[in-house]
Amino acid sequence: MAKDVSAKVTEYEKFVNEVLRRDLKNVLDTRDEIYGKIAEYLELKTVIEKIQDSELGSGELKTKIDLGCNFYVQAKVPDASKIFVQVGFGFFVEFTLAEALKFIDKKVKHLTESTDKLTKNSAQIKAHIKLVYEGLRELQNLQKDAPDDSGRIVW
Repeated sequence: MAKDVSAKVTEYEKFVNEVLRRDLKNVLDTRDEIYGKIAEYLELKTVIEKIQDSELGSGELKTKIDLGCNFYVQAKVPDASKIFVQVGFGFFVEFTLAEALKFIDKKVKHLTESTDKLTKNSAQIKAHIKLVYEGLRELQNLQKDAPDDSGRIVW
């Protein structure tokens, strides 16, 4: 009987460590990637709003462009009234500044909904992990609450 319990405990621990924890990591990594995309779109929105506020959208714009690894070069944009925005799957669309702001708002809303779903999925996976641990505790006949030593004098 003890052998069967030991085998079941090992099987459940393997399931938690190899399946549930991997799934939780994948869900959290995906959610973090989407949060990064949201941050990029919000940064772009801020830049577009600053261009509109300073009325540079109709004329020439001088700026610095990051080529990568914090290596910046100066750039001149002859007409800042339109902008190319990445819409997904490697495609870029030319928008006016107002159209770009509308698109960014819709895209951020869509991405936020995706992160909400992923957050719910991660909570479900965490609940499954806790449920399996409770089952293991019952299989091994362990006490639910360990004795509380917080009031014990250490000295």
